[in-house]
Amino acid sequence: MDPFLLAAEFWWVAPSAVGAGAAGAAGLHWRGKAGGRRLAYDAARHDLRAAQQRANERRMAVRIARADLARITADRAAHRATPEQVASARRMLRERERDAKAALADVRARRVRLNAARAAIPAASAPRPLERLYAEHDAVTARWMQYETDPARLIAYPAMTDVRQPATAAYLRAVAHANELRRTAGARMTPAEFAAYRDAVAELERAFEIAEHAARVQAGDAPSAPGWQESAQEVLSRSAEALDRAAGAAASAFAAWSERNRGRTTSRTDGAAPHQAPAGDGADRGGRAPRSDGETRTSGPTWPVPRRDSL
Repeated sequence: MDPFLLAAEFWWVAPSAVGAGAAGAAGLHWRGKAGGRRLAYDAARHDLRAAQQRANERRMAVRIARADLARITADRAAHRATPEQVASARRMLRERERDAKAALADVRARRVRLNAARAAIPAASAPRPLERLYAEHDAVTARWMQYETDPARLIAYPAMTDVRQPATAAYLRAVAHANELRRTAGARMTPAEFAAYRDAVAELERAFEIAEHAARVQAGDAPSAPGWQESAQEVLSRSAEALDRAAGAAASAFAAWSERNRGRTTSRTDGAAPHQAPAGDGADRGGRAPRSDGETRTSGPTWPVPRRDSL
């Protein structure tokens, strides 16, 4: 059979094969992003972009609040605004500045999380990030079920299953929220859905820890730490960190100062001429004349001897 006729008859095979290969590659890429190894990393990038956007918005809010304060202050100088309006504008500016500082701290934290997620991308044979997140969620549920099914724990810690307790009620709300996100997202999660579900599981773990601690405190198994002790501990920790930073800065400054003075002393010693005593009758500028035994005595000024004809 003529090869040209064969090629003309089956010309459509090559484009179909190329299209099928492209579709398969796209499907593999989607499966890799939806439930693959880079899902946690993509979610961390999504969080960082959202945090940066919030930081920019709050920074712009600070500028607007500062401009409003300047305008109201000028109106107050022209007797067109009241002191209460000026005080309100200042309070709003301080609040916007606090929000901007918090947003900047959130950006730093999200950047650290992004680096951690990049370093924690699992191997091909390791469990996927979504599987690990499911395991964390199930572990918290299993810990809760121990208080539901164990009669001894149920009697020892009744507050753990009492919905009238604020900590227990907060935990149950966190359970409902995490379960809803897990059910609606399904097995194929986008990075945004994974980030929301990850934060819900983290909030679930914190709520369970708070509820468990409150139940143990009520049962008498754990001491309740007063608020002032926690505040004092935080103040002491911050003071220690500040002292460490100040000591490091002082040590660096002292080292730089010593190095600079050492360089000046070396250059002065190399370039200076040796000091020589002025030639004369052997007495220095202070009126101290050398003695024969090597010591120095102090002598006053020498007065001329008066002559007889000058009297």
